[in-house]
Amino acid sequence: MCRNIRTLHNFEPAATSDEVHAAALQYVRKISGATKPSKANQEAFDRAVKEIGVATERLLASLVTTAPPKDREEEAVKAKERSARRFASIA
Repeated sequence: MCRNIRTLHNFEPAATSDEVHAAALQYVRKISGATKPSKANQEAFDRAVKEIGVATERLLASLVTTAPPKDREEEAVKAKERSARRFASIA
């Protein structure tokens, strides 16, 4: 599950609230062990996603770096190349 959490820092344009929410959701799913919580746990699950999203946005806003911003398209190409190499070695 957590392989879907992507680096959100130092991208141009900056991470969107949807990307932050998706990362928070994946994190909560991983630590709770549930991809879909029961009705009894739905409120706690949703609250945790919201709180982690807020904390993530606060963290991203406060981080500083001297590195140039990464390009999303270039990073996507690199990820596809890594995946192709990884799965080619399995076959």
